[in-house]
Amino acid sequence: MTFDELLSNPTLLKTPCELVFPQSWCQGRTAFGGLSAAMMLQNMKHQLPDNRRVLSMSVNFVGPLFSEHPFIIETQILRSGKNATQMLSTIKQGEKVCLVAQGCFAKERESKAIVPITQNHQLSPANSERILPYQKNVMPEFFQHVALNLQDGDMPFSGSNNSTLGGWMKFKQAPTDTLQDVHLLALADAWPPTLLQMADTPSPASSMSWYIEFVEDITLSNNAWLGFEAHTHHSANGYGLEDAKIYADDGRLLALSRQTVAIFDM
Repeated sequence: MTFDELLSNPTLLKTPCELVFPQSWCQGRTAFGGLSAAMMLQNMKHQLPDNRRVLSMSVNFVGPLFSEHPFIIETQILRSGKNATQMLSTIKQGEKVCLVAQGCFAKERESKAIVPITQNHQLSPANSERILPYQKNVMPEFFQHVALNLQDGDMPFSGSNNSTLGGWMKFKQAPTDTLQDVHLLALADAWPPTLLQMADTPSPASSMSWYIEFVEDITLSNNAWLGFEAHTHHSANGYGLEDAKIYADDGRLLALSRQTVAIFDM
C-alpha cells in the first residue's frame, strides 16, 4: 500500500480508531516511525474544530509497533481556544503504549512581529539517478517507498568520522494530490540517524523522542523534492542529539526537527 492509501483510510476520521499497517512499512521489527507519526497527525487534523495549521508536533517512541497486528490511535483535545488547539494522541497495541504525541495547531493572525527566514541550504540540485537503493534484508523495508538522494555524509556502518547528513527526499509513489505536512513529517524521519555512519559494523539505532516545528502551511507539487540537512550536536554514552532543517525545492525553509537517538554499536 502507498503512503496516501494508508493515510486516506476513513477509519482515521474518528477517535479512537483501529488500524493495521503492512510489513512493507517496517524498519526492523517495528513500524517506520514517520508513518506512525503521520497517522497520528492525520487523526489529530480530523478532530480540529476548524481550519488550523499544525505548528509543532512532539513524538515519543515508547515501544515497538508491530505490522500485521491491530493497533488503536486515540486522540484527545486538551484545549481548544479562539486561535490555538492542543491535542494528545496515543498509539496502543495489545494494551501496551507504543507512541505518545502532542500536537499544536493554530490559526494565522495579523502581527507586527516579522523576522524573515535567513536559513539557506547548501545542497546541489536533486539527482534522481543517485538514489539509495533498496536491498531486501539489508535496508529497512520502508525504503522501497522512499527516494533518498544522499549528498552530504556517508552510508550507515561505514566507520565514517562524519556526523552530518544531507540530501533530497520524496516518495517513489507521488501523492495523489499535493505534498502536505503529513508527507513532510513522514519523509523527515526516513533518513538514518546521523550517528549510524560512524558505526563500523551493522548496529541498531532507535529514535527516543522527536520534536518538529512547521514554519508555514505546506502545499507543494506532488512530485516535489524536499531538502534535508542534519547535524549532530552531541553524542556520548549511547545517545545522540541531532537537529535537522527541511527545505522546499526552491530553497524555502519548511520545518525544523530535533531528535534524541539511542545507538547500540558495542
